Amino acid sequence: MSSPRTRSPAVAPSGTVRGDLRDLERAENFPVALRLLPATLRQDLQAVYDVVRTIDDLGDELPVSTEGGRTTALLDFADDLATVWTTGTPDRAVLGRLVPVVRRRALPPEPFQQLVRANLQDQRVTRYATFADLLDYCRLSAAPVGALVLHLFDAVDPQRRRLSDRVCAGLQVVEHLQDVGEDRRAGRVYLPTEDLAAFGVPEDDLDAGTASPALRRLVLHEADRVDDLLDAGGPLVASLHGWARPAVAGYLAGGRAAVDAVRRVDGDVLGQPARTRRRDVLAHLVRALAGGRR
Repeated sequence: MSSPRTRSPAVAPSGTVRGDLRDLERAENFPVALRLLPATLRQDLQAVYDVVRTIDDLGDELPVSTEGGRTTALLDFADDLATVWTTGTPDRAVLGRLVPVVRRRALPPEPFQQLVRANLQDQRVTRYATFADLLDYCRLSAAPVGALVLHLFDAVDPQRRRLSDRVCAGLQVVEHLQDVGEDRRAGRVYLPTEDLAAFGVPEDDLDAGTASPALRRLVLHEADRVDDLLDAGGPLVASLHGWARPAVAGYLAGGRAAVDAVRRVDGDVLGQPARTRRRDVLAHLVRALAGGRR
């Protein structure tokens, strides 16, 4: 229930995560929830996560000098991805491992296709004019992961999808807040252009070693918006049963703890890492499972 381009899955805010589900479990945002899942669910989540991670890496990590570039690599992957639902015999091993999960869990192709489109968009769009524009991007880059999680737990319905989309947008935006400096060095700015102007923050300020007072105020303003998005997590968790409930509560707790981290550095996400603390995740996890609000 996190975004595909997460450097910690989602996704999850806080830190860099590469590799397999064991890495995901070690991330500060997910200390408990994934370890609780039965083996079959864990394996299926692993297979989905591997594909999400591969799409993200093609769009973010593949050297731009690679023949054909990232766009060609993503389009080639999309063609192979389509065979998961047609012939069932994709060329790539990571997609081969997805085939039985798709059949067992009746996963639709659309969320994966949207993730590819999000990464294609990353190749040509590096700024978003308004917060509404950024949320539109999150509908491609983050919401599909939440949809896949709900499908894995056989918990999809229209209301849950709407709530999940808001939670996933919150997870994506708080990750951008934690990674303002890293994104800037990659040539991307996810702080909305109109907000930069409203708070008097020139883009050059994002290159500094510490955040200016104006940038801090802007980051904390966006953190408040994330809180509003994550408020959808309360009714979402309350509507779930079985293993879906602690798993989704874990994602929500990770997002809440990431907001805590941004506030703990007083919005200075350039001067020091806004690291999520395990004890904050656990506290928010307990609160989410108990039906409490922020």
